[in-house]
Amino acid sequence: QEAALSAFLAGLDDSSLMFIRREVYAKFFVLAPAGEEYFKQSTTRLHFIADRVVSSTLELYKKPKETVEDLSGLGLRHVGYAIPTEMFGPFTTASIQVVRMLASDDLAVEAFTWSVNLISRVLCRVITEGSTVVMRAINANSGKQLRKAVACAPRGKRALWMLNVQVGTQSI
Repeated sequence: QEAALSAFLAGLDDSSLMFIRREVYAKFFVLAPAGEEYFKQSTTRLHFIADRVVSSTLELYKKPKETVEDLSGLGLRHVGYAIPTEMFGPFTTASIQVVRMLASDDLAVEAFTWSVNLISRVLCRVITEGSTVVMRAINANSGKQLRKAVACAPRGKRALWMLNVQVGTQSI
């Protein structure tokens, strides 16, 4: 599967990559219109995100441990951005649909599908585990909720609870 995915990605020219960049978001916004609220970046940034999704699918085969570490860090940043996990399913579906439009090799599509689904599951797990009561209070920008969340902690650990969010070996 790695070889098939690698051959497919190596065979993509600039116009195909631009097609992926455009179509992923077009399909995603149809599947999840609320996603437009979370993708308020420049076109350049959106293209970077789409490129990273595509390249991460192959990296997951070549360097699984390092890629999962990178994804854990990325997931923790998503916690800070208050990105709901419900957005990952439609984004994954949109990515798979676009690759199906371009790929003639079923094995490459299967490899991409497996990889992008795994990436989505890792990110969702990290976001779920990293969404502590303190982080939810911070994302809500509520001092009252933050005081209530920290009040649960033992006195000697309150500062640590406010400052440390950790999932696996990654922390913010």
